[in-house]
Amino acid sequence: MSETEPWEYSLHIPSDPRAVTVCRRTLRLILTMHGLIRLIDVAELLATELISNSVRHAKGPAALRVHWSGAGVLRIGAWDADPSPPEPPQPFTPEWEREDGRGLALVRACADVWGWQPLTRDGNRGKYVWCELGAA
Repeated sequence: MSETEPWEYSLHIPSDPRAVTVCRRTLRLILTMHGLIRLIDVAELLATELISNSVRHAKGPAALRVHWSGAGVLRIGAWDADPSPPEPPQPFTPEWEREDGRGLALVRACADVWGWQPLTRDGNRGKYVWCELGAA
């Protein structure tokens, strides 16, 4: 499969903090197998932040979605069953001991673009938070 052909993977996960590591390692394997090694480090960081938010803040299952456009854009997204919008990214603060509150700020800083959308399917509600990276 060449870099000009689009593809997509979805990984459904339980609400379990260990699933974040499973997602990160799966993403690394996907990008390696598709020859997109140059995107791995930033893509792993972005996926980790998105999935961590889903696992931490939503009760219930979640999913990682990875989509290659074929035109040089990688979209990474996290779906969860909580329809509430994500908290807007906050500016970084020098509170070194703090371990939360920086996820979407990192996504905003490292991705080319990011966003979210509410989802309704078969009567179930949730949201999809995504970001994109250009291959250039």
